[in-house]
Amino acid sequence: MRALQRHFSVLAMSLAVISAAHATPLVEPTLRIKPSANGAGHVALTLDACGGQTDTRILSALVENKIPATIFVTGIWLKRNAAAVAIMQAHPDLFELENHGGRHVPAVDTPQKIYGISSAGSPEAVLAEVESGAAALARTGQPAPKWFRGATAEYSPSAIAMIRKLGFKIAGFSINGDGGSLLGAKETARRIAAAKDGDVIISHINQPTHAAGQGVVQGLLALKAKGMTFVRLDDADGMGNHGTTD
Repeated sequence: MRALQRHFSVLAMSLAVISAAHATPLVEPTLRIKPSANGAGHVALTLDACGGQTDTRILSALVENKIPATIFVTGIWLKRNAAAVAIMQAHPDLFELENHGGRHVPAVDTPQKIYGISSAGSPEAVLAEVESGAAALARTGQPAPKWFRGATAEYSPSAIAMIRKLGFKIAGFSINGDGGSLLGAKETARRIAAAKDGDVIISHINQPTHAAGQGVVQGLLALKAKGMTFVRLDDADGMGNHGTTD
């Protein structure tokens, strides 16, 4: 009996190794914008609104300090945050709303988990995630999105090609500001304040109870104090790798 159990255990381990070996290699694209021609430089602030609520600390700071940002919104977040959407729509000079998918599903067309989140799992499911996100934005009266960022910001190369054929550029980043909103305020502020000319920052605006939100505000204000300016992705020349923008 024990020999049989050992046999099945070895078989299960072998199948796991085979499965891992055949898992689709994923990519996490980077994105930078063309450096500014003069001044202290500029950066692009991108904020993900995955689900949940709105971090008004960040939203209020952006409005009060006139800091432009590109907000990647999911259909889930749009349904729950009408008041925040109205504020963003009232400041079209500051906010550009872009596509973060319908249900916050990673744009990976084979079944696997990324950071514990199940991937779309098929080309059809990737297509549905992208198109439902665009449709959700359209229902708010927003202009058609030009950029897409998938949940977890990791992709299968074939999914990237598919999304590009739909007409979207894919938004990578060069600075992970808040570590998925899991970092503390001090480390988040340090990372964002260290941004250089041409960087694209990713952080989150949907976790009002996390300490990272305070760090986002502190880091942005530190950049502004240095004379750094902020641009939205639509207003900049973004250059991404892995075929995400060309």
